[in-house]
Amino acid sequence: MVHDDSRPVLAGPRRRIELDGAEALRLLGSVSLGRIVFTRHALPTVRPVNHALDAGDIVIRTHEGAALTSHTQRAGDPGVVVAYEADAIDPRTHLGWSVVVTGYARLVTDPEDLAHCRALVQPWVEHAMDQAIRIRPDLVTAILLTADGRSGEA
Repeated sequence: MVHDDSRPVLAGPRRRIELDGAEALRLLGSVSLGRIVFTRHALPTVRPVNHALDAGDIVIRTHEGAALTSHTQRAGDPGVVVAYEADAIDPRTHLGWSVVVTGYARLVTDPEDLAHCRALVQPWVEHAMDQAIRIRPDLVTAILLTADGRSGEA
């Protein structure tokens, strides 16, 4: 991992623009790494995972012994509540976007869907990731951090 000690380039005022759900999901689909947030032992737990979008759902891979796998196995319908966050923010300019999805996560149990999910998401780690989880977005929020194009305004 490379650490960037350079100072941010703050070239003027910034604007925070809220984006609609469709644009948020489009941005989420443009990256492959995010963070899933779920409850473990009554405390929030965050894990970095890679993902893919499929028919409006977020799909991640996991393994049999993972906390999220066992949590979703015990869940009934509609699943367990999770949050999923991904972003692309330039560390020098502080410009970019952030998307947060809240919804229900369910373990994929249908053999055909599981094979489909396995083909969609290739794990980044050398570990048997034979399970898949689908997150159905219920609440999607996103912000765009952009340079304020106005000049000469007070």
